[in-house]
Amino acid sequence: MAQDVVRHDADDVGNDDARTNDRSAGSGSFRTSAPINRQSTGVPGARPIIEVRNLRKEYPVEDETVVALERVNLAIPQGQICCIFGESGSGKSTLLNQLAGMEKPTRGGVRIGGVPVSKLDERELAAFRQKHIGFVFQSYNLLPNLTALENVAMPLMFRGVPKAQRERTARGILKRVGLGHRIGHYPRQMSGGQQQRVGIARAFVTRPEVVFADEPTGNLDSKTKAEVMAMICAFARDFNQTIVLVTHDPQMAAYADRIVTLLDGRIISDTANRPAAAQWPDSMHPTDAAKSQLSATTASRRGDNSTQRLEYNRNQYQSPTQPNTQERREQGATR
Repeated sequence: MAQDVVRHDADDVGNDDARTNDRSAGSGSFRTSAPINRQSTGVPGARPIIEVRNLRKEYPVEDETVVALERVNLAIPQGQICCIFGESGSGKSTLLNQLAGMEKPTRGGVRIGGVPVSKLDERELAAFRQKHIGFVFQSYNLLPNLTALENVAMPLMFRGVPKAQRERTARGILKRVGLGHRIGHYPRQMSGGQQQRVGIARAFVTRPEVVFADEPTGNLDSKTKAEVMAMICAFARDFNQTIVLVTHDPQMAAYADRIVTLLDGRIISDTANRPAAAQWPDSMHPTDAAKSQLSATTASRRGDNSTQRLEYNRNQYQSPTQPNTQERREQGATR
């Protein structure tokens, strides 16, 4: 199956000519190194992109052992927006850390696209996350000395995308989230909602298969919360991406296709949900032509119902590419 070029430019998003098999640096195209199923739509019966089996997580506390997760089993299909819901202390953040490979389980395992992430070492995990995972954080986690454009382009730089291409791609996705006028601004010059939009753009700029969103609206007012969730849902629908949303807010959980509720480290309910309407704010709507291109491209890319898993071998996931001396000079010159 042909893989997707990392493109979000306002003028050419959805351009099938851009989606080629050319991997040369000079071609202006870039794609992940392993195939992934982007064809299922999160419906029951689709092959899961995330699989959790018999997960248990313990933490030593003085002379005791605290069990944070117990017998967690979960399968999340590609294209689904799945909410991990629970109050503080329920184990939802611990579960997210296990899913994303931030922590090792005490027992059981996690697979993403067939890859046993709970068995990868730190270098392999870093490379795997770089290729296939995006994150949206409650506290934004933007680099304060980089502009909005530089923050969004950073994941592309670590992937080795040429400077002109990554800036064009970052500029396109920033325009799409309504921040075309803030491209050269630093985090301190933006509101909380604007910073979170930058964080969303950064999470989706590489078109990852899975995006983990950890309380992404926790620091925002109600109007901005709705806008942020609309953006996350729009990207997920347009590109058939899987979203794992962690929240304690029922209003935010209502945007999900599925709500998995945790209590005391155990799943106590797992229910399908009819998502709340997530309308892209009018001021941030793509043009009608761009929307048509997105719809056509998404439909053509889903194709038939066949599935593929990530090809896995330990040689594939080695240390991420680090910016070379010239790249560091370029970054320094822009600050």
